[in-house]
Amino acid sequence: MPNLYKVKNYFSSNFRLGVLGGGQLGKMLLAETQKFDIYTCILDASNEAPCAQICNEFHQGSLMDFDTVYNFGKKVDLLTIEIEHVNIEALLKLEKEGLAIYPQPNILQIIQHKGKQKDFFKENNIPTSPHKRFSSLAALKKESLTFPFVWKSAQFGYDGTGVKIVKNENDLNSLPDNESITEALIPFKNELAVIVARNKNGEIKTYPVVEMEFHPEANQVEYVICPARISEEVAAKAIKVALHVAEALSPIGLLAVELFQTEDDEILVNEVAPRTHNSGHYSIEASYTNQFEQHLRSILNLPLGNTDSKVAGIMVNLVGEEGFSGDVIYQNIEKILEMKGVTPHIYGKKQTRPFRKMGHVTIVNNNLTEARKIAEEVKNTIRVISK
Repeated sequence: MPNLYKVKNYFSSNFRLGVLGGGQLGKMLLAETQKFDIYTCILDASNEAPCAQICNEFHQGSLMDFDTVYNFGKKVDLLTIEIEHVNIEALLKLEKEGLAIYPQPNILQIIQHKGKQKDFFKENNIPTSPHKRFSSLAALKKESLTFPFVWKSAQFGYDGTGVKIVKNENDLNSLPDNESITEALIPFKNELAVIVARNKNGEIKTYPVVEMEFHPEANQVEYVICPARISEEVAAKAIKVALHVAEALSPIGLLAVELFQTEDDEILVNEVAPRTHNSGHYSIEASYTNQFEQHLRSILNLPLGNTDSKVAGIMVNLVGEEGFSGDVIYQNIEKILEMKGVTPHIYGKKQTRPFRKMGHVTIVNNNLTEARKIAEEVKNTIRVISK
């Protein structure tokens, strides 16, 4: 059971929750902090961030600046994140001074660097693809390379940015000159994900395995399908591997574990994210406890909620259409609202650009096949364009 005295403090009038990042994940988290009447302070670089006008207290500043993050942390009673690209040194100092920070800074230090993350997998016998680390593009070009392979920027990649399939030597010339890793290109049947929740007491729960369908050019998730269309045996393997990662890292909060199902039905870890995640957005409409409420339960050391689905759910990402940049328009949104079981979420970003995440749509239905059909119709109907 949680410490009741601390639980009462969390729900008192003077408790202040700090969140590093004010994007769409923060916006959806705010729906839950408002439900629980938790005073929430947000730090983000942009005064037009989705959270800026709806949190209790907004602070503008860089998440990578030591003084900005440190001074923000001194204003709150507990600190969490909605993006892992934050100043770790400031968090380590705040933690040393007694501030509760979840996920823990030492975990963020591993996860925000893809080379350290992959090394951690290898050291802890977590199944993953072979990899090598490189300090620069020049160092990579000196290597004896086998094409094709996957190239990833060691830091600051997001939404498909910082990931490339390198097919030949000519492709090397288009890579940026920074620290990177290479990974073997693994043939796979499916890309899967499992979200694990863990609180300070060590209580752990997993959400159902989801299946992710990616856009071939942008390397972004187009659809998240829950439950994944896989066998019970493969689902059990995926959950076992995700729990292995969570037990090795021991984070407090949510951990999204992205996985490959190989042609031989083995499960390999691709990457992990120590926060709420795109692969869990379906849970707002489809689950008994959505991922954002679960994150709060985890970091406040409350009993974890039921992760079961009430109904099949599919999430469709809404991204900026190619060829459009500027003030956003959601064309045909009224048409998708006529469809059965459809709920749009608009993130509040004023400017669209090609492949920028602008919102998502959840489709719920008792029949997964029917939900997938409606999801396709949604994708082909709504357009994220500009004036």
